[in-house]
Amino acid sequence: MHQGSVLLVLHAHLPFVRHPEHAEFLEEDWFYEAVTETYIPLLDLAEDLESRGSPARFSLVLSPTLCEMLADPLLMGRYQRRLEGLIDLAGREVARRAGDGAFREAARANLVAFETARRVFVERHRGNLLAGFRALQDAGRIEILTCGATHGLFPLMERAESVRAQVRVAVRNYERHFGRRPSGMWLPECGFRPGHDRILAAEGIRYFCVESHAVVFASPRPKYTLYAPIRTPGGPSVFARDIESGRQVWSATEGYPGDPAYREFYRDLGFDGAAEDVRPWLHADGVRRNLGIKLHRVTGAVPLHEKQPWNPAVAFDRARTHAAHFHDSRVRQLRELRARLGRPAVLLSPYDAELFGHWWFEGPRFLAALLDRAAEREEVLFTTPGAVLAGGPPQQVAMPTLSTWGSGGYNSVWLNPSNDWTYPPLHALEDRMIALVRGHRHASGPIGRALRQAAREFLLAQSSDWAFIMNAGTAVSYAHKRFKSHVDGFLTLEEQVRRWRVDEGRLADLEGRDNCFPEIDVSAWEPEGVA
Repeated sequence: MHQGSVLLVLHAHLPFVRHPEHAEFLEEDWFYEAVTETYIPLLDLAEDLESRGSPARFSLVLSPTLCEMLADPLLMGRYQRRLEGLIDLAGREVARRAGDGAFREAARANLVAFETARRVFVERHRGNLLAGFRALQDAGRIEILTCGATHGLFPLMERAESVRAQVRVAVRNYERHFGRRPSGMWLPECGFRPGHDRILAAEGIRYFCVESHAVVFASPRPKYTLYAPIRTPGGPSVFARDIESGRQVWSATEGYPGDPAYREFYRDLGFDGAAEDVRPWLHADGVRRNLGIKLHRVTGAVPLHEKQPWNPAVAFDRARTHAAHFHDSRVRQLRELRARLGRPAVLLSPYDAELFGHWWFEGPRFLAALLDRAAEREEVLFTTPGAVLAGGPPQQVAMPTLSTWGSGGYNSVWLNPSNDWTYPPLHALEDRMIALVRGHRHASGPIGRALRQAAREFLLAQSSDWAFIMNAGTAVSYAHKRFKSHVDGFLTLEEQVRRWRVDEGRLADLEGRDNCFPEIDVSAWEPEGVA
């Protein structure tokens, strides 16, 4: 008996990182690792489900900046060369470990993963992963949501025009890549502020996702709390994150990825291998870095040097066990909710896509086993938000509260002493961007190009990723540099546009580096009330 529905939503996003001025760049490696370990495995998983006619479906958020990188010839050419190099290195590691019973199968599993990535990327899709995802959506296999153009945090923007521009640029970018307008939007960081629902509705967004407390404390309080979509006064529907299913995967203490059998992320051949063995695959500076070949398992709460050999067969079996546990837990949860609510419940289970494959290597196998079990048992329907809205009962009208899915539930991750200095210039740039468009919207030639590039620089400065990195204390100097470079790029171009005199060399440099959103239309920043 059908007990209810689970909406598995995987949020795939990376900041726009592209450095044509360097032959190799550490932060670009973030992207290449995610392509191999997450995006290709998810594409392969969805295509396998489609080939077998499985009824199970899931949703995927592909942020506009990620789409732009996946469509960029420079980055994808660099990615393919990197992948070929890793296949070479992994093959050498397999040969080195041929007589090593403890690590032989771990080395082979790394090689198989790289070879599979090459088969999907090169042979099946000719380097065009977005076309693969588009075909899956056209076939009804997956539902693709968009996100804010550069993942700017909407609640911390002062002008409605800024929020509208992030949404409108994203919608147009989605149309270019997927041939249709998006129905759903992942609000960056699940950040919602009352009133933004009307902006979303005006751009054709039918639904969005929020953190749990946004709906629990909505006004009026929803009758079915988290377990049914609500409709905002502005029109779009809202799905709220289910706490229980999130904890089973995300929790640092209870979550599946911490199981001792799974592959350890922080032990990597780039640091473990002999210098002479790995040097050709490091950057020219010779600094040790992650290469993506990992031979150890989580083991437990032990120092890195005490991690034990990874056994792929055991780990993959554990993923199937955890998938069965997750599925059966949802059956019990939905059965209890149905009895309590008097109707089938809807559970939104959203996760960062990069958890599956990148941080948790066995994650894609977990997903495959989960969706297969759901298809076999038919007690839980794994479906999409759009499908729920198309066939569901009328929704209660309520306004979600201010919220994010960050620690503490509000804005503190992106607004604290590590990053609060970024907001005065960002808020000043909001006013300046709107004023610049008001005076020069119809400019053409170099002035029009400079205006459009100023818009790109402004959007990139708004990315929530820079504040997040500053708060996390990881690549802080890079986040500082990127934020300041985009602010500087905007101010430089703003001055040139106002003077009607463009330094075309400087403009070409910025266009060549920050080349996202070729379809950008600055009318997105028209002041409120201007057609």
